[in-house]
Amino acid sequence: MPKMLHTGQVIIDLVMAVDKLPQAGGDVLAQSASFEAGGGFNVMAAAQRNGLPVVYLGRHGTGRFGDLARDAMNAEGIRIGITERAERDTGLCVAITDASAERSFVSYIGAEGELSAEDLASVPAEAGDYVYVSGYSLLHVGKAQPLVDWVLTLPEAVRVVFDPGPLVDSPDAPLMQALLPRIDVWTSNSVEALKITGATDIAEALDRLVGYLPREVLMVVRDGPQGCWISQGSERRHVPGFKVDAVDSNGAGDAHAGVFVAGLAQGLSAFDAARRANAAAALAVTRWGPATSPGTAEVDELISKSFSQ
Repeated sequence: MPKMLHTGQVIIDLVMAVDKLPQAGGDVLAQSASFEAGGGFNVMAAAQRNGLPVVYLGRHGTGRFGDLARDAMNAEGIRIGITERAERDTGLCVAITDASAERSFVSYIGAEGELSAEDLASVPAEAGDYVYVSGYSLLHVGKAQPLVDWVLTLPEAVRVVFDPGPLVDSPDAPLMQALLPRIDVWTSNSVEALKITGATDIAEALDRLVGYLPREVLMVVRDGPQGCWISQGSERRHVPGFKVDAVDSNGAGDAHAGVFVAGLAQGLSAFDAARRANAAAALAVTRWGPATSPGTAEVDELISKSFSQ
């Protein structure tokens, strides 16, 4: 059975719900607040809940937040690949969701921002596995170069999934230039794709991404409630979304990415994997919190219900 090796960052989210964000220097009261495992945990939980075994190949800290991160991963059945704790604690993200279901983040990086070649070698990547790389990782000086060097040594039978995230804004940085030729699966939202390529719409972004990535790369670009677009070689398809009443968009893209990779690992076509991912993201936005991806049974139920209508 293939597995996912997730090389991103598990952090702790302080999740707060407000009617609207305060003006600079202002204050508002939140309707709720809680500490939840987030960051890379969201993708891993989504994949694990949908039948793909996951190994966290990242650092975790010593302290209150490190304990919360490990407890959350253990509860999901996610294997912690690097067993030794770092001396500093795991980082924190303040995640604020307003009444429109849009979310805003302020993050502080802790132990998860460092990684060594020895850490990465602690769990072997085997043929058929998926190695998940986050664009956030390329921004951490104590992690980026060892990670890219390791990815470039992986056998071709190991598939590399890249999620640029919101902070990678150009394909021209040296580490991105080194990594791009090794990417097998690209997963992003439309805003990220437009920002990186300078395109004005998704079709143009996909055209431009072809110029940066290997010819046979599988690209999936999420388009919110509209679903997503998948593109590989000369084939491009729109995969419709599912109509739901959204309350919190936090973690929906992560749910999509994790379920999409789980589908591919189980032998589904890109279209079928994307349809399941769309269903998972749709269900995720109906729930508060970051790691709200449904499991396999709920995804099956929504797809079946949609077909029967």
